[in-house]
Amino acid sequence: MSRDSLTQWTAAATHALQTEFDITIPEVDVHLLLDVARDAAHAVDRPAAPITTFLLGYAAALAGADAVGQGAHTLNRLAAEWDLGLHQS
Repeated sequence: MSRDSLTQWTAAATHALQTEFDITIPEVDVHLLLDVARDAAHAVDRPAAPITTFLLGYAAALAGADAVGQGAHTLNRLAAEWDLGLHQS
């Protein structure tokens, strides 16, 4: 997917969700979300990427949109620790 396609998709998806649920979605930092997804996919397993970004979005919905950056930092750190085998089962 090209950057232009990704930008268009993000705008269309945002508009569709805002219309469907009568909400306002704050601007999305696509690069931040892609970084979180990449780190989860590489450090844990590929299916961890969409689940991780969903959890980040859900947490931001409950804690406020400003929590996305902090949550992304937390999840990137967790993925790095997971990759090093520092996680607990």
